[in-house]
Amino acid sequence: MYTFNLLFVIAILLLICFYSLPVYCDNLQDTCPTYISPDETIFINGFPCKNPSNVTTSDFKNMMLSQPGSADEFLRSSVTIVTAAEFPGLNTLGLATARTDLELDGLVMPHTHPRSSEMMFVAKGVVIAGFIDTKGQLFQSVLRAGDVFVFPKGLLHYCLNSGFEGALIYSVFNAQNPGVVDVSNAMFGDNNSEAVKMAMAKLVSLNRVEDVRVHDDTNLNDEL
Repeated sequence: MYTFNLLFVIAILLLICFYSLPVYCDNLQDTCPTYISPDETIFINGFPCKNPSNVTTSDFKNMMLSQPGSADEFLRSSVTIVTAAEFPGLNTLGLATARTDLELDGLVMPHTHPRSSEMMFVAKGVVIAGFIDTKGQLFQSVLRAGDVFVFPKGLLHYCLNSGFEGALIYSVFNAQNPGVVDVSNAMFGDNNSEAVKMAMAKLVSLNRVEDVRVHDDTNLNDEL
């Protein structure tokens, strides 16, 4: 009986340690730039660290967001996400970043990031952004240059250009690999399908200004 009780206590302690580990874990060194071996044989949750003697300043700089990505001809938008796989210095920091370019009438279809919340900063233009919670309630706002909007983790969200010029958005994620679930592509495939066109029409109709574009200096009480 004593042995059984001892094993039971040990098992409980191990469970407590196991479930507490993600909460209290922290970096064991100052930096851990990503090291990707060409002949990887062991796969871990994340990336191994570079040899500290090989770490350089370039590991902590990335220029992938300095230029717009290749725009989708149908959606008239491009999204470039930079994770620890492309930006070594992000490894173990729990961060990723992105750039979204919206041409005139451009939009990003509803999607989710299953492993991360997203904070977006509008650098240029006028953007309508929104998300839908688990109760089906829509939270939508008109954003202008300098405005910030947050999409909670895992919730369906979207954005579209509601101005007279191209729009530029930068985003930060609180995960080094936020993941993307593109609902329209997953369900309907080709962006030119009738189902996607209907979804786009419905999305655009959510814009309360409808066919009247929003000027940068327009004073609207845009919160729903």
